[in-house]
Amino acid sequence: MTQAETTSRARVAVLFCVVTAGIVGALIGVALTATAPVPGVAQVSEVVSVSIPIVRVLLDISAVATIGLALLSVLVGYDRPKLSEPIMRIARPASVAAALVWATTALVALILQTAEYRPGSSTLSMSDVGGYIADVGAGKALLIVAVLALLHAGLGVLALKHGEKVPAEVRVGLGLFALLPLPVTGHASNWNYHDYTMISMELHVMSAVAWTGGLGAMAVLLVGNRTLLAHALPRFSKLATLCLILGAATGLFNGLIEISLNPSLGFWEGVFTTPYGQLVLLKLLCTGVIASLGAYTRWKLMPQIVRHNRTALAAWATLELTVMGLAFGFAVVLTRAPVVPTT
Repeated sequence: MTQAETTSRARVAVLFCVVTAGIVGALIGVALTATAPVPGVAQVSEVVSVSIPIVRVLLDISAVATIGLALLSVLVGYDRPKLSEPIMRIARPASVAAALVWATTALVALILQTAEYRPGSSTLSMSDVGGYIADVGAGKALLIVAVLALLHAGLGVLALKHGEKVPAEVRVGLGLFALLPLPVTGHASNWNYHDYTMISMELHVMSAVAWTGGLGAMAVLLVGNRTLLAHALPRFSKLATLCLILGAATGLFNGLIEISLNPSLGFWEGVFTTPYGQLVLLKLLCTGVIASLGAYTRWKLMPQIVRHNRTALAAWATLELTVMGLAFGFAVVLTRAPVVPTT
């Protein structure tokens, strides 16, 4: 087997692990939040109910890939084009493809959520989708995300032709901006501490995506280039540390506020007896595991990588990304989970 074939298989393995973990996390969340049918009330199709979190996970993963691949250019720097350009010639078209998947999954999610909004309808028309966009904040948010993702793909096409004349910072900034519409349509849209929770939720999402995307891009494209990896990993480590602290703090803040604002439940009852609280605990567990894996990479592997020594970074990064995928799956359901006791 050639080096190119080995590298290609490694890339597929990373993507497979992340996507599978994300879908598994979403399905676990769906199982935790499942409720018994209410007689006389129109029920949403089980296919729609299960498909929405799966598509939203794929949306999130494609956003992570889009932003991470754009961020890779910033991490490797611009002063060694002979080394970096072969990598970026792979990263740029991959980023365009990921952005197109991001836009497509946003539109599919829009259709599915329209069907959820109209549970008694056997068919959907464009007017139904338009009505959902007009009446529901989530519909507007998904449409905006799709448009911004397509714009990102357009910038990516320009980068294919002109390279770093299309600044990577602009693509990263646009990608992060495209993350902002969806979080404001979740639980936080109804919280009393609206301003604080909105800022906290946006910071949580951006930190999680930047952290996961940067690690994923390096794990897929840089592990075979020790020189670039030795330059990029220390820079990423600083970003990852900031994202870990920010993501953990904002995630905990959001979860505790949501539970504490439910007047019908005690705090500990809300944590342990509601699907929302259980998913918060699962996400916290994932965060702890990810932090431990990141610490191992930072303190054990990075000194070897800086010295251009061979390490098992690919395996450790794949494990960390798999846990991240699981956390994304939990997060998708968490935004829709009720803060009510399980029955």
